[in-house]
Amino acid sequence: MITKELWGTAPDGKEIFLYTLKNASGAYVQLCSVGAAIVSIVVPDKAGNLADVVIGYKNAKDYFADGPCSGKVPGRYANRIAKGKFTLDGVEYTLPINNGPNHLHGGPEGFQNQVWESRIDGDSVEFMYFSEDGEAGYPGNLKAVAHYTWGEDNSLKLILTAEADKPTVVNLTNHVYFNLDGENSGSVLNHKLELNASQFLPTDETLIPLGEPADVAGTPMDFVEAKPIGQDIKADFPALKYGKGYDNCYLIDGAMPGQLSEAAQLWGATSRRHLTVLTTQPAVQIYTGNWLKGCPVGKTGREYEDYDAVAIECQHCPDAPNQPKFASTVLRPGEVMEEAIIWVFD
Repeated sequence: MITKELWGTAPDGKEIFLYTLKNASGAYVQLCSVGAAIVSIVVPDKAGNLADVVIGYKNAKDYFADGPCSGKVPGRYANRIAKGKFTLDGVEYTLPINNGPNHLHGGPEGFQNQVWESRIDGDSVEFMYFSEDGEAGYPGNLKAVAHYTWGEDNSLKLILTAEADKPTVVNLTNHVYFNLDGENSGSVLNHKLELNASQFLPTDETLIPLGEPADVAGTPMDFVEAKPIGQDIKADFPALKYGKGYDNCYLIDGAMPGQLSEAAQLWGATSRRHLTVLTTQPAVQIYTGNWLKGCPVGKTGREYEDYDAVAIECQHCPDAPNQPKFASTVLRPGEVMEEAIIWVFD
């Protein structure tokens, strides 16, 4: 069952809609048209008690320009592009700088801060955003679509597609944050995380990849076997010092274009909720909510603290337009970028 309601209006007067997708068991997902955002995912624990396991805000207006980019689809390029510049087909493009010396998540007016067109499409909800040629410095008119389906098995499927009329670059994900013990339950540092990734991308101090992947074995970056998120988060290791915790891109082992691979598993500390993340994307950014404090007040009226939730962002590599060794993020006319992310709760 899917319902639609008016949730508020944007500063420019556009209507913001909230969609609720509920399955036969009573578990449900809520989505809104600001940034095609996941607002809530309400699923049972080991005793069958329902709780919301993603952080978010009480008011629609708080989804604009929030630091965490909570639950939204950032773009045109998720993650960072070094110095806000890239060259495509011999032409250099300049993008807004909004994260130290770099461009992050499409800039301050990125897709995550726009009201997307939306509709109910059968048993799914679909959002569409049209990005004009030159918007935030990117070439080409681009149409992005986020298509969500909530299953009877408590799985949320997101299909992301994009098409453009000029050569451009695109990298789309969803920036949802999880706390499987409930969004109001405090730190996730006791959650266990497992990644299907034996390599990560070392970065400079501004979180731009240096170019060559490194093995996680023997380092605090290793989640090949499940361990508590907080076990090594304070280790004396460059990657953890740069971001005040994990804010790192991992390469998914065995990833193949167009094929679903397991990216991650997450276990709640007390609820016994379990999440499996599958994707067609080649990489996953793990961000442990290192700067959540100071973001808008949460859905239950409590201010979030650092490390209250973890983002598992399936995507292409940061700065890929400037690093030819990484999988290409170039999209040309006549092509369709299509990627999937599936979150399975049990």
